Amino acid sequence: MAFFRFAGLLALSLWLGGLATLGALTAPVLFDVLGAHDPASGRELAGAVFGSLFQHFQRASWIAGTVLLLSLGGRAALGPRPRHFGVRTWIAAGMLAASVVTVLYVTPRIERLRSSTSGPMASLHEDDPVRVEFGQWHAVSTGLMVFTLAAGVGLLWMEATDRH
Repeated sequence: MAFFRFAGLLALSLWLGGLATLGALTAPVLFDVLGAHDPASGRELAGAVFGSLFQHFQRASWIAGTVLLLSLGGRAALGPRPRHFGVRTWIAAGMLAASVVTVLYVTPRIERLRSSTSGPMASLHEDDPVRVEFGQWHAVSTGLMVFTLAAGVGLLWMEATDRH
């Protein structure tokens, strides 16, 4: 039982820590440093680098999500069943779904828009339909990331307060 709980906590901690590091540290540093180094194309390069890092991380998060779900299932099967098992399972599944949707649906649209322009996205007029759509998909991606972080923190709280 302790093994399943440890595996779930480890997977959840790595997932949340990775997302927080990417969103709060990596992205701002990449955009600041590369943007300052080359104002013309630095932000575009930062976006490409961050996008690649984020894609690789999201695929790693699929492993974390699977381990988390399996650990919950193992604990439920061997007993005692974790408190709010159904809620925890749906939260973990929602986090995993958000990651899958980001990689398979949202990011390809962002990349398609990025590759459809001849220069940096920021060089387009603010009213340009491509730039507007890019901003919308970027907001969806950010929203899914924030959802995953918030849901994960809630799940971590549930686990920390569970005595099983």
